[in-house]
Amino acid sequence: MPTRRVITGRSQEPRVRFAEELHRLRTERGDSLRKLGEVLGWDWPLFGKMESGETIGGPEVVQALDQHYGTPGLLLTLWELAVGDPTQFREQYRRYMTLEAEAVSLWHYAVSAPPGLLQTEGYAREALAAGGLRGEELNQQVAARVGRAELLKGDGAPQFRTILSETVLRIPLSDPRVWREQLEHLVEAADRPHIALHVLPFDAGLHHLMSTDVMFLRMADGQPFAYTESNFRGELVPESRQVERMQRAYDVVRDLALSPTESRKFISDMLEDLPCDPST
Repeated sequence: MPTRRVITGRSQEPRVRFAEELHRLRTERGDSLRKLGEVLGWDWPLFGKMESGETIGGPEVVQALDQHYGTPGLLLTLWELAVGDPTQFREQYRRYMTLEAEAVSLWHYAVSAPPGLLQTEGYAREALAAGGLRGEELNQQVAARVGRAELLKGDGAPQFRTILSETVLRIPLSDPRVWREQLEHLVEAADRPHIALHVLPFDAGLHHLMSTDVMFLRMADGQPFAYTESNFRGELVPESRQVERMQRAYDVVRDLALSPTESRKFISDMLEDLPCDPST
């Protein structure tokens, strides 16, 4: 029997294949590692470690690379194979991140924490550490979460609306200085023309999204999706009737929430009540 010809000269071992593809895409683009880090907002040595196979990074880093190279879903698929454990990266989350990168509008409701797209590095670090992450894995996931904020920057940024339950603003971080930075970051975000930020005060009463963090994504062709999330799992909802039912609940919550102007003042008033020097 003749020897089977290898169709591709690239490695068939998933982790090596992933590293090879990262290196190929970067060199064909003509980017240096340092330039790649500057463009995407991560420390550039991370990309060197990913290309050498020392680490495979986190899904949000890979999503940013897919968006940068114009290869939606390709690198995420290779990353999933490189991980080797499908429980670490479910298909629904992979598809959600691809949809998020292509959406023309994002509408969000937050139960107890700011959306990842609006978290500061300090907030992300404490939140992820509270979930049990440590060491290099923690550093990678913090960088990945902060890096996702690039999605909301630039002329092509999608329209983004978030409604923050007052609970989000009443659970401070252990470091008052970092907590102040997070509140200041929310005020700054509220001033951006493509971001609408609402606060849902406690006195708004009961509503149908009280325990559901949800993101609605609308694609260029008008197709809506929803993604619900807890600390332990996420679920992509593609079925139009179910998405429509959830959107009606979201519309009720939006009507109960403060206006963007009132919400900005609400957070600014909270900042004024904080000590000017949190270390004292």
